[in-house]
Amino acid sequence: MVTSRWTAAPARSASLRRRGAVLERAILDAALDQLSTVGWNGLTMEGVAAGAQTGKAAVYRRWPSKEDLVADALQAGLPHLEGAPDLGTVREDLLALCRQARDAMFSRPGHALRAVIHECDPTQAERFHGVIFDGVVEPTIRMLREVITRGIERGEVRSDAANGYVFDAIPAMMMYRSKMCASEWNDQDLEELIDQLMMPLLRPVGD
Repeated sequence: MVTSRWTAAPARSASLRRRGAVLERAILDAALDQLSTVGWNGLTMEGVAAGAQTGKAAVYRRWPSKEDLVADALQAGLPHLEGAPDLGTVREDLLALCRQARDAMFSRPGHALRAVIHECDPTQAERFHGVIFDGVVEPTIRMLREVITRGIERGEVRSDAANGYVFDAIPAMMMYRSKMCASEWNDQDLEELIDQLMMPLLRPVGD
């Protein structure tokens, strides 16, 4: 019985002995899990190591600081936003884009990103500016610009609507309601955002 117990242990250890990209992926996933459950302030390198079932030294060898680890975890985990929807009308395009943004916001990487945005102080947040801008802000604005420009070409949208204030309206509202009002943005909320805010804002004068 003693022999059997000692021969079983190495087999179990071997199953957890990961290296290279496999171990790094497990550590990054564990960092996202920590961010989405305990937030930025609760995340520790020790907790990430435990979640990845590895030693703390394996984490520190790759990422010397919590900021470095979280930046890479967000970059690896954020969803790649696809091309702007083209459903025939600006209303349907904006609604589809909002649903896509909503699903990204409430995904595990989305919860992790919001923990960073909401909890980091300005100095810490500066470390993640590039990740957030390149991974979230720029793709969202690009798709909004594409949708609104198509609407202008079809005559649905006023000609001067392709500007930064208009592009900011949907992301700003979604982030504000998410943070300040704990809104989860169901389909009815998104329809009201489009119908009561965006469509009156975009509609050509005189329509």
